[in-house]
This record gives sequence, structure tokens and C-alpha cells, in this order.
Amino acid sequence: MYDKMLIKNMYTLEETIAAEIFEGLNYPWEALPLIKDFILKLGPTLDKEIYEEVKENVWIAKSATVFPTAYINGPCIIDENAEVRQCAFIRGNAIVGKNCVVGNSTELKNVILFNNVQVPHYNYVGDSVLGFKSHMGAGSITSNVKSDKTLVVVKSKEGNIETGLKKFGAMLADNVEVGCNSVLNPGTVVGKFSNIYPTSCVRGYVEANSIYKDADHIVAKR
Repeated sequence: MYDKMLIKNMYTLEETIAAEIFEGLNYPWEALPLIKDFILKLGPTLDKEIYEEVKENVWIAKSATVFPTAYINGPCIIDENAEVRQCAFIRGNAIVGKNCVVGNSTELKNVILFNNVQVPHYNYVGDSVLGFKSHMGAGSITSNVKSDKTLVVVKSKEGNIETGLKKFGAMLADNVEVGCNSVLNPGTVVGKFSNIYPTSCVRGYVEANSIYKDADHIVAKR
């Protein structure tokens, strides 16, 4: 068991409406195949005073702001005070947390965004989990399928973890900052409070409280 990548060491579960999906799991990527069915189960139970089913299997909090040009496909839940901006494209199987920002031309697919996540400018986030207050700079994306279409492996100094998943973008823990125009390759896992330099190409596990400059220069925060 790779303790640093366990759900309990990466995420504050009180900061997501989807906390229940992680029960009984070890690693956060184990939730990816469960997102669709979880939304379909949770959606009809949401408080109708707070949430509205605006179309089939799309539940949006009445306090959320959704611009008219945004496209939202179900199943999807958008939580309280979130903002979905112009031309955002939510393809489905998406949980957008409280106070999140989904920006112009940002695309989401099969994701869980914890509360206060920001993906505000031209981001692609697919088959990923983004922790509380994580932020992706303009143009940064998750790459969720390997070029050879083989199953994704999470690589770390302690050894590799076979995920059994063909589609796996990135697992960002709480308070992660990703610099502009970075690519998070399939199987990227970033620990709490870490920073990724702009234009980085990241693969594997990045320790918590680190600054990622490039693969050969990852330094601990002081």
C-alpha cells in the first residue's frame, strides 16, 4: 500500500458533496468508474429547495451561475455558488463542487471537482479528481489516455501501481497549483500543497509540499 497516495492523505472529504463515493476505496482513481452511477443515485435525493433538475440528470444549485453559452450534459451535479462561464463544455459524469469556477472554453468529462476548485481558462480535465482549492492555470490540461492505448500505471520512487484503467488523467490533492500550459500525463498524482511550474510535462507521483520544476528538479518547499 502506497500510503502517500491514499484518499485519506490527499483529500478533505468534508469538502465535497461526493464524499460517499470514496467510502471503502483506497486510491482516488478507484472512484473514476463509479462517478456516473453515483450522480444518478445522489441527484434525485438532493434538496429541491437548493437544487433544480434543469434537464434530465442535470442538477444545478439555484445559487450557481451558469452562463447561457455553457453546454452541460448529464449526468452532472453543480453545487452551490459555483460559476460555469462562457462556452464551458461539460460532457457528463461531472461533479462540480461549491464555489468552483469552470472557465471559458474549459471542458470537463468524468471528473470530481472538490469545493473551491478553479479551472478557469481553456482547461481540459478528464477522468480526474481535483482536491479542495486546487487550481489549474490557463491552458493546463490533463491527458487521460496513453498514446499506445495501454492501461495506465502510476509511477513512483517506491514502485509502480497498476490501475487497470485505460482512461486516467490526474489526481490533484488539496491546494495544488498547476502552472499555465502544463500537461499532466496519464497517471499523474500530485500531493497536497505542491506547485507545478508553468509549461511542465508531468508524469507519476509528485510528493506533497513540493515544487515541480521538471522531472529532474523537484524540490521540497521551505
